[in-house]
Amino acid sequence: MLPNRMNLTKTTEENLKKLKGYTGITPNVSARIAFFRSIETDFRYNGQEAKLDGSLVLDKFTWLGETSDITELVLKMYYPELDSKQHQQAWAAHVEDGVASIRNHKSISNFSQTI
Repeated sequence: MLPNRMNLTKTTEENLKKLKGYTGITPNVSARIAFFRSIETDFRYNGQEAKLDGSLVLDKFTWLGETSDITELVLKMYYPELDSKQHQQAWAAHVEDGVASIRNHKSISNFSQTI
């Protein structure tokens, strides 16, 4: 369902890299956390296409890891009418929304206490 190669917006990617600098959590793992933090809220992708211009282009399994199946199922459940490219846009929008709640943590202990 999701394409094999995916990327995020440059701003989201920069936030994930800053978070890695503070906590040591890699961008792909923090993107998974951000996605599910966003899903827990009332945020829903409204179909507005964003420019996915980040330079960190990773394969789907690297981005999603063991959460791959559940991530795709959640996207399919929330957005059954979208195609593969639009599902990537929805995933990126959820990561962008979720990273806003985790980007300012300055240590791994502070980060782990809030999630």
